[in-house]
Amino acid sequence: MEGLEPLRLPQSANIGDSQMKILIRESLLYAAMSAFLLCIDIALLWILVQYFYWPYFFAAAMSFSAGILVGYIFSVTAVFQYRRLKNQPIEFASFAAVGIVGLAINAAAMSFGVGYLGEHYLAAKCGAACLTFVWNFTARRHLLFVPSRAAS
Repeated sequence: MEGLEPLRLPQSANIGDSQMKILIRESLLYAAMSAFLLCIDIALLWILVQYFYWPYFFAAAMSFSAGILVGYIFSVTAVFQYRRLKNQPIEFASFAAVGIVGLAINAAAMSFGVGYLGEHYLAAKCGAACLTFVWNFTARRHLLFVPSRAAS
């Protein structure tokens, strides 16, 4: 179609190419890390339910929580380029707090999937994992892993 020009965003709406590359890189690395942690999470969930006879709800909380420490280590060493907070204990506490909210989302989604939809606990875990991933990445990226204001 002749005469049509591509849509152009105002300059203020564009983020730089380097910022977009960082965001894409971080989101892909975070997704890979999350997939790895999800495998550990599901394996631990299954072991606790099948072999230790834990109720799925408590097993899910334990397996999810086990990933917080490993996720933090990967996040600060390999995934995110920037760190807003320089105080590592406060940064970890904030990271864990986001994870605790994620745990609540995970628990609610699993409870809904198993209790109301009648899904198998592992199927419910898959849906819960998707919701939790979106929350954790978005919150952690915007709250913790951006340049500090002092550096801006």
